[in-house]
Amino acid sequence: MSNDQDQAGGNSNASAMWGGRFAGGPSAVMQRINASIDFDKRLYAQDIRGSKAHAAMLVKAGILTAEDGLAIQGGLDQILAEIESGAFTFKTELEDIHMNVESRLAELVGEAAGRLHTARSRNDQVATDFRLWVRDTLDGMESALKELQAALIEKAEQHAASVMPGFTHLQAAQPVTFGHHMLAYVEMFGRDRSRLRDARNRMNECPLGAAALAGTSFPIDRHMTAAALGFDRPTANSLDSVSDRDFALEFLSDAAICAIHLSRLAEELVIWTTAQFRFVTLSDAFTTGSSIMPQKRNPDAAELIRAKAGRVIGNLNSLLVVMKGLPLTYSKDMQDDKEPAFEAADTLELSIAAMTGMIRDLKVNTERLKESAGAGFTTATDIADWLVRVAGVPFRQAHHITGRIVRIAEDKNCGLEELSLAELQGVDARITADVFSVLGVEASASSRTSFGGTAPANVAKAATEARKRFL
Repeated sequence: MSNDQDQAGGNSNASAMWGGRFAGGPSAVMQRINASIDFDKRLYAQDIRGSKAHAAMLVKAGILTAEDGLAIQGGLDQILAEIESGAFTFKTELEDIHMNVESRLAELVGEAAGRLHTARSRNDQVATDFRLWVRDTLDGMESALKELQAALIEKAEQHAASVMPGFTHLQAAQPVTFGHHMLAYVEMFGRDRSRLRDARNRMNECPLGAAALAGTSFPIDRHMTAAALGFDRPTANSLDSVSDRDFALEFLSDAAICAIHLSRLAEELVIWTTAQFRFVTLSDAFTTGSSIMPQKRNPDAAELIRAKAGRVIGNLNSLLVVMKGLPLTYSKDMQDDKEPAFEAADTLELSIAAMTGMIRDLKVNTERLKESAGAGFTTATDIADWLVRVAGVPFRQAHHITGRIVRIAEDKNCGLEELSLAELQGVDARITADVFSVLGVEASASSRTSFGGTAPANVAKAATEARKRFL
């Protein structure tokens, strides 16, 4: 993508791109392995934006004439329109987006195009383009996650009191509400958004003007170009400017964490839609049928989201390996920094959109949830808590007493609430009829009123607060 290129001018002839040092052109294989235009052409808007800011700065600094500056600005606008309309022809022999744009600019405005590259290198140019692209991507991704949170919060509000089993080890543990479960993912995706904002703030420094690696002797104004491109400041060290890809690694790391959150929710949807669970039903829009079994409704969108997390994690690992042993400053290895980022962004954006659609269309089978909420003696802890709270029994002793009660219910193959008072008092005489007030799953969930707990009143309030915090 980039080379230690002469700062004083460009050349539209690929064989002469590096000036007089090379007598012959590259082999066909070298052209293929060296070219990046097939993927870096998606940086066209950022590349043109950076070139326009650079040209304006050169004019103000007296390095470029106003006439040349106007010609360059007009030519770049035309190139942008050509690319967006599909009329632009990308050429592999010109290697990358920078040289494709510069070559076309030379066709449009002549010699002035070569002056645009004064006081910059493709090294700082690509570092700037890539930062701009990652920054734009972070903004779009945060917006998409906000929409997903909105869908989850809406479901939480609708089902603040819908009791379901809460699990540890995928074993029924205690009754919770479906709304509470949805809000857990609201918090996860909220942290994902926070990480994206943090990454954006940290990366918002402009490398343009660092040139190949050492800066430039021309009297440029890096603060002007940084401000024009929406950066907080120029980067402080020219060596770091062209060799840094921390911002891409941080984006990929954040993307991988988000993909894991999506995968966990997808896994639950896969489980919940089985005939054995029947907790929720996915719409036709996000399921498929079977070619041989007409009764099937397969949760393919959820399964694909679960699978795509592996690709995003792989993208992060790919760039980590590329960068781990590179000396300062630029090495051609860094041309391979973009494809992992592009693929991760595309994969994650699609996964977020699919998950948002699934959650919005989701039908919750509340009766089945309630039926399952009491299975597996999920109110056992409520008996132990009652013994502590009402009878004054130390919790460890209460835990032991409750375990004996659960064994009786297991032997009788019945629920805890189906045991008689006599059977309960046969375990511990301090138990009274009042204990039955805590054995219902609704009562159990409603009793969890501590901050962050699953009581329906808590969940309704938490959903309201989540709207204020995240939407």
